Amino acid sequence: MAKPRILYITEAITPYLPDSANSSLGRDLPVMSQAEGHEVRIFMPRFGSINERRNQLHEVIRLSGINISIDDTDHPLIIKVATLQPARMQVYFIYNEDYFQRNPGKGLETEESPELNDERCIFFVRGTIETVKKLRWEASIVHCQGWLSALTPLYVKKVYADDPSFRGSKVVYSLYGSSFNGQLDPRFEEKLRMEGFSDDDLKSIAGRPVDFTALAKLALAHSDGVIIHTETVAQELLDFIEENKIPCLPYEGSFDVDKYAEFYKTL
Repeated sequence: MAKPRILYITEAITPYLPDSANSSLGRDLPVMSQAEGHEVRIFMPRFGSINERRNQLHEVIRLSGINISIDDTDHPLIIKVATLQPARMQVYFIYNEDYFQRNPGKGLETEESPELNDERCIFFVRGTIETVKKLRWEASIVHCQGWLSALTPLYVKKVYADDPSFRGSKVVYSLYGSSFNGQLDPRFEEKLRMEGFSDDDLKSIAGRPVDFTALAKLALAHSDGVIIHTETVAQELLDFIEENKIPCLPYEGSFDVDKYAEFYKTL
């Protein structure tokens, strides 16, 4: 039986961002999956703090040039790529200066300009999906890591379900201890409705402020499985997983790629 193609959509990868539990897993999981014989693609945001010269990023002209429309405004999508050493894996970077180069060198844009985080989520996810379509690459597993990727399950299941690249995809969402402070823009739900989502699609956030927990629920509601990467998770989210009978790989204190691979097979 052929091994699945795995699309990793993550908000942080070492060495492009400072080392942390999230960024280390963002690197190690794809590297180890490739070593196991899986075909892998990796996407992350091109934050302004990433040094393009040191990390040897360059633009991929044939993949760039799409306009992503959000709230009736077009935002050009630019795709950059670098090679993750020593694994020799390509990492694709989603870039637009409206969202990912607001305060280069001073900190992540998600923290420096949080008022744009709702549109950042939309742009990052749609930009990734549109690029995968351009690559004509069919993903068996779509593994989303970090809250910035949280809209991926919604888009894959509701907008791109019939697209050849995602027609048979199973979506896994990883729950981390990291989050964002405060709430997303009050018009977040309205902006998603402009994308064509229905009341039923958005019922987990309907009429409520969208904080980290609400956004995680929206991701979980459309996921085929969830992996918990931290010892502490809000009880509200654990209850949501149980109530909706979402297949779950619980936190076990260590990273084991074989257990991840077995979990993928159960979906």
